[in-house]
Amino acid sequence: MERNQSDRVSRRTFLRNSVAVAFAAGAGPAVIVPGRAQQKTLRILKWKFFVPEYETWFTDVFAKEWGERNATQVVVDSVGLGDLSGMAAAEAQAKSGHDLVVLLRVAPELESSVINHREIHEECVHRFGAPLDLAYKSNFNPATSGYHGLCAGYVPSLLNYRRDLWEGIGVAPDSWDAVLRGGRQLKLLYERPVGISLAPEHNSEHTLRAIMNSFGSFVQDETGNPSLNSKQTLEALKFVKSLYQDAMPKDVVNWNAVSNNRYMLSDEGCLTIDTLSIVRAAESKTMPVGDRLGLRPLPGGPEDRPGLGPAFGVDNFIVWKFADNVEGASRFLVDYVAQSRTAFVTSGFQHMPCFPNTVPDLGKLVDGDRGGAVPDQYGLLAGVNNWVTNMGYPGFASAAIGDVLGSHVISSMFSQAATGTLTPEEALAQADLQVQDLFQKRQQ
Repeated sequence: MERNQSDRVSRRTFLRNSVAVAFAAGAGPAVIVPGRAQQKTLRILKWKFFVPEYETWFTDVFAKEWGERNATQVVVDSVGLGDLSGMAAAEAQAKSGHDLVVLLRVAPELESSVINHREIHEECVHRFGAPLDLAYKSNFNPATSGYHGLCAGYVPSLLNYRRDLWEGIGVAPDSWDAVLRGGRQLKLLYERPVGISLAPEHNSEHTLRAIMNSFGSFVQDETGNPSLNSKQTLEALKFVKSLYQDAMPKDVVNWNAVSNNRYMLSDEGCLTIDTLSIVRAAESKTMPVGDRLGLRPLPGGPEDRPGLGPAFGVDNFIVWKFADNVEGASRFLVDYVAQSRTAFVTSGFQHMPCFPNTVPDLGKLVDGDRGGAVPDQYGLLAGVNNWVTNMGYPGFASAAIGDVLGSHVISSMFSQAATGTLTPEEALAQADLQVQDLFQKRQQ
């Protein structure tokens, strides 16, 4: 049940004052004596990020120093991404567990189990300015006017490609039409196909939506009504069928979430869609292919449509209603957003800020990175907000959108059309029925 306005103002004032006091105290270490009077505990469950420097900073520096400043024992449990969603769902069902959970996705289906994050959102806006539309549409529910979480950062979607091969044939992969034309040549000339997963897994679901979006195809419209059944979706299906038949390896229908990374790092492919992880892995391991890898924005679509696509992941925080330390979790979250610049740097630029004002020198940071095999290639991150969208764009993220994602409706549709199991028209009709059914169930 919603608190009254005076309660909301009181808590917002508490948040604002306590955050100010925490920052006034500075980040210097202080000793917490076990059992000290009024010492609290804050338990955090998060996914184990693949960049060790970020993990060390979050747990051993930020969380530790935050706990010292706030007389709180902070316990951070980092688990594998494959285990996280199941653990969060189990805690919601049991109404017991951690205070704060950090997911790689939004979780509107958990709205009834979390606090309304509106006051946290408002405090962040007050301190840091407006967030990206991605963050707003990921967690705001128009039906309840509440926020079921807060996105502090996101992992950008980028085109990863072999610069030398594409430059050699004189084709810039800046549109999906160019990807098809160049991909045909590179598969024929060098046996380096395009690597786009068509399997029911994370990378596939996000990449195929990027193709759809650039064709003007979306799962839902701005008002939250299903809109998959369109001529634009059919065009996207026919395009991917041509791409699969002419420029891709046939085993992409069986790929998993790391297959495209291995594909590019083993020098088998010419192009894929992923995060910075491929290029960063090549740098850290000093791999021979590293100085030949490049990054570009998401390709554009027909009729000069811009490249668009959902972030590969969002740094999404949720506070349980049943948490023992709701106030501490809320304060921790605001303080974490304030440290977005450090999160951005220690993650190797793989935690883009959802509140842009927290990293005002982002352009200089990415231009100044000279540690990689290709020193100047991170400058494009200064413009990534121009093509990143939320899951459910152009509408809001919702439980129905989450159901469509979790049921792998989109990847199955493309796989069936590409392999000839169904015609593109049949695959679209079947997927549309599934989407309509999932939306109707959530409405009921």
